Amino acid sequence: MARGPDLKTLLARIDPHAPLAERHLWLIALFDWIRGKRDSAEAAASRVRLFLDAIEADADAQARLQAWWQVLAQTVDITTLLADFGFAPRTAFVSELSDRLRRKLLPGTPETQDASELFRLVLPGDFDARWLMLLDETQVNRLARALGGPTPNGGTRWQGILVEAITFCTSQIVSAGFSPELRLRMSAPVRQEAPFHLLTDSLVELRVAALAQPRDVSRLQQAMQQFRERLDACRHAASSVYTHLEENGISVGLVFRLRQLRERVLRIRELMDCLMSPHPATSAAKLIGRLVVTGRERASVRALIASNSSLLAAKVAERSAETGEHYITRNARDYRAMLRKAAGGGAFMSITTMMKFALLALGFSAFWSGFYAGINYSLSFVAIQLLHLTVATKQPAMTAPAMAAKLKDLNQQGGVESFVDEVAHLVRSQVAAVLGNVLLVVPCVLLLSWLILLATGRPMIDRAEADHVLHALTLLGPTALFAAFTGVLLFSSSIIAGWVENWFVLHKLDSAVRYNPRITRWLGVARADRWARFMRENISGLASNISLGMMLGLVPAFALFFGLSLEVRHVTLSTGQVAAAVANYGIAAWQTPAVLHAVLWCLTGAAVTGALNVGVSFYLAFRLALRAHNISGVERARIRSAIWARWRQRPLSFFLPERENARVQM
Repeated sequence: MARGPDLKTLLARIDPHAPLAERHLWLIALFDWIRGKRDSAEAAASRVRLFLDAIEADADAQARLQAWWQVLAQTVDITTLLADFGFAPRTAFVSELSDRLRRKLLPGTPETQDASELFRLVLPGDFDARWLMLLDETQVNRLARALGGPTPNGGTRWQGILVEAITFCTSQIVSAGFSPELRLRMSAPVRQEAPFHLLTDSLVELRVAALAQPRDVSRLQQAMQQFRERLDACRHAASSVYTHLEENGISVGLVFRLRQLRERVLRIRELMDCLMSPHPATSAAKLIGRLVVTGRERASVRALIASNSSLLAAKVAERSAETGEHYITRNARDYRAMLRKAAGGGAFMSITTMMKFALLALGFSAFWSGFYAGINYSLSFVAIQLLHLTVATKQPAMTAPAMAAKLKDLNQQGGVESFVDEVAHLVRSQVAAVLGNVLLVVPCVLLLSWLILLATGRPMIDRAEADHVLHALTLLGPTALFAAFTGVLLFSSSIIAGWVENWFVLHKLDSAVRYNPRITRWLGVARADRWARFMRENISGLASNISLGMMLGLVPAFALFFGLSLEVRHVTLSTGQVAAAVANYGIAAWQTPAVLHAVLWCLTGAAVTGALNVGVSFYLAFRLALRAHNISGVERARIRSAIWARWRQRPLSFFLPERENARVQM
């Protein structure tokens, strides 16, 4: 890597008459020299002193530098930099996302009059913020004198720049506050106070007091105090929108606008601190340092998505937790009910297994085979939902947020023991659901195979397909990997379900179905009300089941398009397929050592598939819920030891419900 120019060369290259790109390249080179090897912020601050010493000792260089600075100030608007740097040019999440991606993928150019673009090229990293913070007031004042530009020590031009920046930020806040998306979602008392109207009046008074000559400090302080109070009132008004979103659904776009408004308020406070600071030079340097940090944060695509989707993630986790509570059995009656529902779900999945083989026999292309398989799975899952039955692998992604929410009470008296109780309840519920599914899907598939054989004279699947099943589902192959991947799809379906339910609530679609005149004329008032109630109660489950079914069918087809031999392994479906293969062999499956060996490995694979389906989806949902609930610092060792102690003392509690009197005695 070529070394940059030394200080003497930099001073010789100062040329106020150079083309735009060359002038800006000189500035970039100067800051590269100040940073040096980036080994020490103190060393960078020392090089600033060396530069000031050299420029003050060379009158010709200082004159050229002042002329260069005047050209820069006329070309690049510093006010816009202070007011708008770090904010999205459009108040839309998708636009900001595309803008950040563009800046990551495409290089910037110094041939620009955009102050923000130039700022990112000159001060690109957090290291710059560190050495800027080390500059003392003397150095900043020396730099201002060397440039001959706006002096932070009370210069009217610098004050004018700050006031204009405050004006620009205030106009954006008022515009956001007047937008119908936010205004209509504010609480009624807040709207009646009209804080955004009053903020404009306070801004006028602040401008007059700040720019008055001579400066009336008392009047300026009074105007500043009033402006701060009304600025806080605007922030409080915007915060009331969050209550509406919590109750009526989260919109990532609205959250983005609210965060932009909040950041504008914070920027105005920083500008006001600079305007009123007894040490304005130091405040100016610190403001520039904070702008550097802001620029780094705004460059992050991950930070944008995480910060603006956190509320949506929390709402998805909350809705999942509400649903997950119904899947946790805490007594013998709930346990028996879970077994019955799971047994019914397993019996129904035998029909799904039969239809899967029927569709494969039709010989569709990869895409259409996956599409019709997805339709088959989706219809089956929806039917199981409407019949109030259970598919075991659908539960973990719903129960994990419920478990994560309980970690908030961990530090309370008896919190760890209560959480271990919930772990035992959860494991027991999952075991009951998986066993109910598996123990019924096997005899039901065998029964269907026998009925098909009686009706058609042929088994459900032929010998070649049976051999393929035993070869594909064995634990000796990639079954474990495919099962873990299926766990990811199970988790993904829960996220889709939460998002769809949030979207449904946000747009008040249940109200639209219930009251829309055209719908009520078509359905009738009573039926429209029933449909609205049904959709509100079942939209999450429908979205989850349909999305899961289509992913199970289509993801392998899309993977095959890219040359990836990726398949799905669902414990109930896999067990049903093994049962169909055994039905083809009949008694020979148990009398032929090779076939028996293959069947046993497939059954072992089914057990591993069930564990991975449940474990992966639960883990991902649990981690998301922890982040959404802002739960950190969990005493994992303490929890592990408590669970291990429960396992040693009462291992059956993880598999069977305990009688209440026996539990009390223990």
